[in-house]
Amino acid sequence: MPLADGVCLCLIDEVNDEHPIHGWHLVRLLAPGADIGRIWSLSRALTYRSVDRLIDRGFVIRDDHGDDRRRHLHPTAAGQRRARVWLDTPVEHVRDLRTGFLVAVELRRRRGLDIAGFAARQLEALSPALDGLIHDTATDADVDPVARWRHHSAEAARAFLIDMSQGHSPTS
Repeated sequence: MPLADGVCLCLIDEVNDEHPIHGWHLVRLLAPGADIGRIWSLSRALTYRSVDRLIDRGFVIRDDHGDDRRRHLHPTAAGQRRARVWLDTPVEHVRDLRTGFLVAVELRRRRGLDIAGFAARQLEALSPALDGLIHDTATDADVDPVARWRHHSAEAARAFLIDMSQGHSPTS
């Protein structure tokens, strides 16, 4: 599932009868500087496109009240299950830590879900890639700036995930 769809689905899945969500609310949450947008932002057009895809896939329904911008969105049972899976699935690439992982951490924090355990699973999933990056770039790091960048980025990513998995985060 694309990042945009996963994030929108999880935000819609946070819905409850007292605080239903609509498309414009999603747009505001995903705007630069907003709750989620401070980590990863999505334009209004792409937010609505993602909502439409979620509806087409049967993960979300839109109620029949109000105009398109104010029609409430509700997750289907399949959507609720898919949101839980999305929130529990580590990212597959080191480059996705800055976006997918951090957004998942924020969404988990908003729901009161375990962050340290999720970070530990993420570290386990990426350890082979991090080991490879650290090892493969170590000899060239002194002469090649790209290798140096990759080497230090992989070390920083590992240290960050270890720190998060030990509960040293304000979000755990």
